[in-house]
Amino acid sequence: MSRKTKRIAEILKGYDKLTYYSVPEAIDLVLKNASAKFNETIELHIYLGIDPRKSDQNVRGTVVLPHGTGKDVKIIAFVKADKEKEALEAGAEIAGAEDLIAKVKDGFTGFDICVATPDMMGMLGKGLGKVLGPKMPNPKAGTVTKEIGKTVKELKLGKVQYRGDKQGTLHSAIGKKEFGAQKLAENLAVLLDAVIKAKPATAKGTYLKSVTLTSTMGPSVRIDPLKVPAFLQNK
Repeated sequence: MSRKTKRIAEILKGYDKLTYYSVPEAIDLVLKNASAKFNETIELHIYLGIDPRKSDQNVRGTVVLPHGTGKDVKIIAFVKADKEKEALEAGAEIAGAEDLIAKVKDGFTGFDICVATPDMMGMLGKGLGKVLGPKMPNPKAGTVTKEIGKTVKELKLGKVQYRGDKQGTLHSAIGKKEFGAQKLAENLAVLLDAVIKAKPATAKGTYLKSVTLTSTMGPSVRIDPLKVPAFLQNK
C-alpha cells in the first residue's frame, strides 16, 4: 500500500487535480499518469444534467469505437437452434436456448455481454430477469436483435454500451494505455458525440456537468465541458 501511495503522491506533483483541461491535455496527462506495471484501461466518466428518476431522461445507447476497447469481450447468445451456428461463427462463446438459460441459472458467469433474438425474450424474462440484472439483453442497448451474427461481430470489434446510472453518471472504457493519444482521442470523440446526441429533449440546463478521464490505477483528470464542442469539431 505504501508503494501505491508514494506513486500517486509523485503523480499528483505533476498536475493540478482541480484544474479543468482541454481534451488533448487531459489525454496526455492520463497517459503520463498511467504508470502501473500493466496496460491500464483508460476510462471516461460523465456526470449528466438529467433526472435519472424520470424514464424519459434515461441516456442509453451503443456505439462502435473505431479502435475497440482493447478488451476481448466474452459474449453469450440466447437463440433458438436455427440461429446457434450464426452466433457461434460470429464469435459468441456459447449459444443456446433452454440449455443456456439453465447454465446461467446454475451460476455460470463467464461472460461480459448477453445478446438475444426477440423470440427468446419471454423465456429470459421469466427465467433470468433477476439473475442477469443490467446484463439482460435490451432493445435500447442493441442487444436484442434479429441480426444476431452482425451484432456479435460488432460487439467483438468494439461496440460499447453507454448508460447513465442511478446518479446520472455515465462510465465507459475508451481503450488501453498502449493505444496512445491519437487512438484514444478518436475513440473518445465517437463516444462523446453519441452521448451528446442522446441528450433527452426534456433535460434542462447544463447537460455535461462534469467530464473526467482516468486510468485503472491513476488519478482522475478533469476536462472542461465547455471545450468539448471544439474538440469534436476538430475530429
